[in-house]
Amino acid sequence: MDLAPQPAQDEDPCTQQVAQNLQRLRSKRHLSLDALARQCGVSRAMLAQIESGRSVPSIKVLCKIARGLKVSVAAFLENRAFEGVALLTASQSKRLVSANGSFVSRALFPFDVARQSEFYELRLSPLGEEHSTGHGPGVQENLVVAQGVLEISVNEERYLLSPGDSILFYADQPHRYRNPADSEAVAYLVVTHPERLD
Repeated sequence: MDLAPQPAQDEDPCTQQVAQNLQRLRSKRHLSLDALARQCGVSRAMLAQIESGRSVPSIKVLCKIARGLKVSVAAFLENRAFEGVALLTASQSKRLVSANGSFVSRALFPFDVARQSEFYELRLSPLGEEHSTGHGPGVQENLVVAQGVLEISVNEERYLLSPGDSILFYADQPHRYRNPADSEAVAYLVVTHPERLD
């Protein structure tokens, strides 16, 4: 008879993630296990087992708990603290400024969550430009001009965009943003990665 210890269920990263997120979400709402049980229709004992990592909930049970907490089921599976809604005030936004200050990129998404796409506001001073040697394989950029004009160069091919114009290109090659005008240019950029970034 093999008496070697079996790996504990709580060593499973997914089980641990669900357990940690359930505990975090319940605590944030100042709910006891009993209160949450009443709110979602799942027994207190089952909630305690899930929260301690001793039980893996079925999708049906996870849906009930999510409805009770008013979050997406995905909130239990995220490896970062994201509950399905994230408000980013302008003052909290992460900014990247070029060395000469002519190019400002402001993130319009939370950096602390897993993601496959990124959303930015770009501001380019009059006659300013910004160069990129290219991103990872398969990365795409989709840009729309909101104010002013922008010249986008992709491998030396140039495209002039006016307000409302947009462009989609593979950004794993050298590209450049240039403002040929004497007023600030503002654009919005979505960067899509072929795989999710954790």
